[in-house]
Amino acid sequence: MDDLNPFLEPGMYVRHPTESDWGVGQVQSAIKGKITVNFEEAGKVVIDGTRISLEIVFN
Repeated sequence: MDDLNPFLEPGMYVRHPTESDWGVGQVQSAIKGKITVNFEEAGKVVIDGTRISLEIVFN
């Protein structure tokens, strides 16, 4: 399976496409398709980047 988020880097801000109540999250790490994001309302979540394409938030 391919990583759907190969462009993500630590420090970038993202949203989960189906969990809008989590708020904006900051990418903590992105290694081999596993993306750790610290969301405002959900805390630290590990996302499977082969199944979920995160949406970049631009300031």
